[in-house]
Amino acid sequence: MTVLPAQPDPWDYRYEGRCPRTGKIYTLPRTALAKAAAQGLMDTLAADPQALGEGKMYGVLLVRVPGQTGGEGQSEGQVGVLKAFSGLWRGQAQRPGWVPPIPGREHVALLEAQTLDQLHRIKTRLQHLNALPERGTYAQLRADFDQQRQALNQRHRQRREERAQQRQHLTATLSGKALATALANLDQVSRGDKAELRHFKQNQAESLHPLAATIQAADAEMQTLKRQRRALSQQLQANMHAVYRLTNFAGDSLTLAQIQALEQPSGLPTGTGDCCAPKLLHYAAQHGWQPLALAEFWWGPPLGDRQSGHFYGACEERCQPILGFLLAGLSAGLESSASPQKRPDLDDLPILYMDDWLVVVDKPAGLLSVPGRYGNRQDSVLSRLQVALPNGRDLRPVHRLDQATSGVLVLARTADSHRHLSQQFAQRRVHKVYEALLGGRLTQTSGWIDLPLSPDPQNPPRQRVDRLHGKPSQTSFEVLAYDQGITRVAFMPHTGRTHQLRVHAAHPQGLNAPILGDALYGPGHDAQQADAQTVNTQTINTQIVNTQRLHLHAKALTLIHPHHQTPLTFTAPVPF
Repeated sequence: MTVLPAQPDPWDYRYEGRCPRTGKIYTLPRTALAKAAAQGLMDTLAADPQALGEGKMYGVLLVRVPGQTGGEGQSEGQVGVLKAFSGLWRGQAQRPGWVPPIPGREHVALLEAQTLDQLHRIKTRLQHLNALPERGTYAQLRADFDQQRQALNQRHRQRREERAQQRQHLTATLSGKALATALANLDQVSRGDKAELRHFKQNQAESLHPLAATIQAADAEMQTLKRQRRALSQQLQANMHAVYRLTNFAGDSLTLAQIQALEQPSGLPTGTGDCCAPKLLHYAAQHGWQPLALAEFWWGPPLGDRQSGHFYGACEERCQPILGFLLAGLSAGLESSASPQKRPDLDDLPILYMDDWLVVVDKPAGLLSVPGRYGNRQDSVLSRLQVALPNGRDLRPVHRLDQATSGVLVLARTADSHRHLSQQFAQRRVHKVYEALLGGRLTQTSGWIDLPLSPDPQNPPRQRVDRLHGKPSQTSFEVLAYDQGITRVAFMPHTGRTHQLRVHAAHPQGLNAPILGDALYGPGHDAQQADAQTVNTQTINTQIVNTQRLHLHAKALTLIHPHHQTPLTFTAPVPF
């Protein structure tokens, strides 16, 4: 453990958690000194070739080392530095000079190895089934048949029109048997077209049905394998949570399963306890060292929005749920040593509805729904309400809106409400209406968009249309008004994929009209949009629309009250 001299230390972010037993809020800052220590660790990692190829989180914890007699001669004023890495280092759980993993994993090592082997075999089989050549063949044949069918329909339509003209001419120029014979000949031609269509459909079925059957069987096997994978993961997780044991600064020692019963009734995800913060805090508590500051950063190849050398706060899924227990017992002096957080002004965050079970707000564009991972992205609807409302720390987000999207946002005030509301969203029992301004004039007045979406690995956080691997994504729409080259549209999403409305609006196979102000999917941001019918925002009357914001607003939302079981509809006025 490195020892640093004690000195005044300003902070820019705070780790924070509520003790599940006392309800008291405990905090631990990320300070300039902790970041300096982390920077020193980055320099060490930069010189280690083994650290360059594996992206992961690293962390340092500053602790106050009690005075000792003899030995290293440490005194009360000295500060030590602990360091940890998340997960495994090149397959190893422990390295000399680093904080060890949470104890308990060794008791399930054999079971873990066996389960991971089973999971690997399942993953390999899923990859094989997902990459079946029949899928590509089917997609190509289906596209070819669709194109042929369009050409055939066009030929038949032209022939029908020609026959109609011929009938008019024959009726006007012939009569009797001659007319009957001529009309019979035209009917014979019509029957020939119908026979041609039947033959086409038969040929299509004979070509596609065997492929479809193979794909259907593969999909059924994939569903079975995914259920097996879920069951294996859940069982391994339960076994690991039963033996992982954490210690806090109040002297309490509980397994993750026991902490879960107190903190997170809905369940802790796999990997909880393997992150840097739990390792560091547990180790310090075991040794009786007082934590002073914590800093975590990503090092290695980028992953999603994580960039090498950038600092991040506690991860929402694995660390935040157990921070309240881990920080419990810190001295009051440490808790109050950080600067007090200013109570936020809610004038720009209108509350549309609030009772003991939920709160509904009109989120402004530009404000996050929940805190981001970056230290300078902590301001959000959730963080403001947590400070402003009584028992605000119990708030849980039920769904999210993109930072650039404004409108109705629902948060639960109790764990039971969160469970009920989340089920409604998951089961698609929540009705949502969005309003948007699109560049260009739509030819359809209403319709249905069905374009499956998946993340674009080359351009995160963008999403892409992916008919092979994408998740089902459906949206209905209705044109509300036209005004000077702009179409006002109501969107009714039937699924809730990331950026669903933005992609469905902009994509050539969707509406081919990006939402105004969309920096991700607007003109010039997608090769697929190069020939799209877009509008030059420079020609739009600036008194009508401000192109600096995304013109997408969650206008209305209807759900069932989690306690009263009555339908409620919330509306937020459209700001554009």
